[in-house]
Amino acid sequence: MSRGGRMKVRDESERSCIVTREAQPKRGLIRFVVGPDQVLVPDVLEKLPGRGIWVSAEREVLRTAMAKRQFARAARAPVEVPDDLLEQVEGVLVRRLVDGISMARKAGLAIAGFEKVKDWLAKGEARVLLQASDGSVRGKSKLWTPTGGRFFGCLTAQELGLAFGREHVIHAALAAGGLTTRIVEDAARLSGVREDGGGKSTGKDE
Repeated sequence: MSRGGRMKVRDESERSCIVTREAQPKRGLIRFVVGPDQVLVPDVLEKLPGRGIWVSAEREVLRTAMAKRQFARAARAPVEVPDDLLEQVEGVLVRRLVDGISMARKAGLAIAGFEKVKDWLAKGEARVLLQASDGSVRGKSKLWTPTGGRFFGCLTAQELGLAFGREHVIHAALAAGGLTTRIVEDAARLSGVREDGGGKSTGKDE
């Protein structure tokens, strides 16, 4: 399976994007709600009360929804859309993804470091390869996407490092498990929302 291949997911409930009008699983969308003050709020965890407004987790689609006042049309009421809405969505997704990887590490499902990741890949223990968006291209090219697995490069070295209690991490891998399924879903959404993948190369390999 290629880097764009799919893994088994937990929730196949579908919703329609207010921009594309296409129905798709909720895992590929961002939920928004209108607060009591009529301000639009991203509800990535899908727990806030109120009627959900769903938009595909793609930066250009979100921009279109903002520019063409699609949120107000969907809500059928005046809606104040924050200027930094994209940054809000991105920030929540980053925190959720970092927290998920951290939990996977504590559960023994995530490891970091070039040699450890390479060993997991060689033994077939890795299900997902994670590499920092700003890491050395040369160093990252020495590892490969697990057969039938996934690859993501949407976190910076500093963000990936937070998940492992380090200053920075370039290479990480996840084993199969329930936490990994959630992480894959969150990483896929962040990959769609992030404008440049997270940052420029630092030239670091570890």
